Parts: sequence; C-alpha cells; structure tokens
Amino acid sequence: MARTASRARDAAGGRQNRSAAQGGQVQSLDRAISILERLAEGDGMTLTDLSQSVGLAPSTTHRLLTTLQQRRFADFDEEYGVWVIGVGAFKVGNAFLRARKIVSLGRPVMRRLMEEVGETVNLAVEDKGELVYVSQFESHAPMRAFFRAGRRAPMHSSAIGKAMLAEMSEEDLRDFLHRQGMQRFTDNTIVEPAALRDQLRQIRQRGWGIDNEEHTVGMRCVAATIHNEHGEVIAGISISGPSVRVTETRLGELGAKVVQAAELVTRQIGGVVPGALRHEVT
Repeated sequence: MARTASRARDAAGGRQNRSAAQGGQVQSLDRAISILERLAEGDGMTLTDLSQSVGLAPSTTHRLLTTLQQRRFADFDEEYGVWVIGVGAFKVGNAFLRARKIVSLGRPVMRRLMEEVGETVNLAVEDKGELVYVSQFESHAPMRAFFRAGRRAPMHSSAIGKAMLAEMSEEDLRDFLHRQGMQRFTDNTIVEPAALRDQLRQIRQRGWGIDNEEHTVGMRCVAATIHNEHGEVIAGISISGPSVRVTETRLGELGAKVVQAAELVTRQIGGVVPGALRHEVT
C-alpha cells in the first residue's frame, strides 16, 4: 500500500514537472513578446526600467533580451545605454503589412482583370525559393485554372516565378538555381540554366513572363511583377487558363494587360515601377 502511494506521488510529481516545463516554454515566449511590445512603444529603455515595466527580474529580462538580440529582434544602444527594437522585428512586421496591403489593394484590380480577359487571375509572393499563392479570382468559365490560397509552386516553371527571376542579378540567379534545382514537370519544362537565362532575357525585354504548359499540361499563364517603394520585386500577378483559350496569338494582348494590372497595384501600394518596365496605365 505504501509503495503504491509512493508511486502515485512520484507519477503526480512527474506530471507536474512536465507540465511546469511545458508551461515554462510558453511562459518564456509570452515574456519575450511582452518585452518586444514594451520596446516597440518607446525610443529605448534601460534594463531596469524594462524589467520593472514587464514585471520580471533584471536577470531574467537580460537573458531574454540577449536571445532576442541574437535573432536581431532587439538591440542595445551602447551610446545611450538603452535597449531598442531590432531590425528583425521590423522585417517581420513589415512583411505582414506588405502582404496585407498587396492583397487588399490588389483584389479590385484582379477582379477587373479577370472580368476583362475571362480567365483566372492570381497573386503570389516568393517564400524560401518558391511561389506562394495568396489570392485569386477564378474565371467563370466551366474549364478554368485553380490555385488554392497557400499553394506553393516552383519558380522556374511558373510565369510569376520566371518574371521574378528575371529581376535577379546573375550572381543571385546562379545561387538560386544551385540551391533549388530545376525539376521537370512536363515536356515543356525548362531544365537547362542556359535556356532559362535566354527566356529571362526575353522577359526583361517585353516586361512579362510565360508558363507555356511548363508545370501543367494544357495550361498557360502570363505574369508581371509588383514592386515596393524601392523598385524591388515583392510579388507577381498572373492570368491563367486552358491553352485552348490562352492561345499563343493572345499572349501579347494578355501580357500587356497583366503588366498594366501589376503596375497599377504597384502604384496603389506606394511602389515604384522600374524604368525598364514602365508603361502608361490607362
């Protein structure tokens, strides 16, 4: 009986320890976020003021700040002796604002483009060397393209991806191809770096990219890029549809329209259209 009671106490103690450990992990995250929130509210805080503000011991606060500093979410201003918000926090917050701004301001443009050309219109961003589709307006036609929000796709075999790659420097492109590779999906997929470079030169000249049944047989896409306030590519917009409707004879027309749409979204989010791709938007 005594051994049974002892084992029960040991088991209960183990569960409590595991719970405390798990709670400690969540608690540490909560504390770190509290520190970031306080830093974001001002122009800098001393360790003493910050620890008092978040209700933590100075040693605990310093330990969390050091971790945040290593990830560039916090920084120490040695001249004034205060802790400040770091560039890592800015990058995360800016990414959220940028994505939300592009989607909210881009959707009316996408809708008009879909209604004008009669094909599905997509919006995608790059993440870790792949495309991520973040918004779409589907065509009303029975046979149409469909890209679920959140779907990922390779850059080298998609119209948006190639339009983005066309704006990379040669060094960045070489590193990208070495890192990502060039998987074949159809007989039309470009899998040779030299052939891809040739097509990227064409994209830079005309201002829009094409997926000519390179990822999915029977499907063509044309795309153009969206830029931020520095003229840097941050997203892309595309027109996708069955090859029987998106014919080779329509590519020039659709390419011009998708460039106009991309430039309109760029301007609406406060971005700058690079001079080499500048067109008048009516």
